Amino acid sequence: MSVISPGTPAPQFRLARRDGSSFTEQDLEGEGTVLVFYPFAFSPVCTEQLQLYEPLLASLSERGARLFGVSCDSTWAQSAFAEKLGVSSEQLSDFEPKGAACRAFGVLHEGGFPQRALVICDADVVVRWSYEAASPAELPGPDVLREGIAAAFG
Repeated sequence: MSVISPGTPAPQFRLARRDGSSFTEQDLEGEGTVLVFYPFAFSPVCTEQLQLYEPLLASLSERGARLFGVSCDSTWAQSAFAEKLGVSSEQLSDFEPKGAACRAFGVLHEGGFPQRALVICDADVVVRWSYEAASPAELPGPDVLREGIAAAFG
């Protein structure tokens, strides 16, 4: 399985927000969206990745886009993780049913957690750019995300 290809409509999925409400493909409509799939809250590479992306949020906003972190951790773990890091990007949980959304995007690692990947959708909910790291330990730095933003939003 590999990450969803550009030009593909985003699949149907359901993730959980911090308050337990649902976040689905319908929430992608009308704005560009970057989904940052990461393996585990509080793991070293994930911690660094979200902090490196924080300075890019203003540039995304100027392009009418937003960024969400996605993992199979519980909403409580994700909330504590974001709070500890001091990041403002909303974290979305693929905890129940575990990995279903990650599977739909083609990023569920055989170990039952998200492969490290980036998926950028446009306002029409079509994937415009995607990236999958060679391994969960590989950090796609800010330059990789900048490349995706430029490719997806010009």
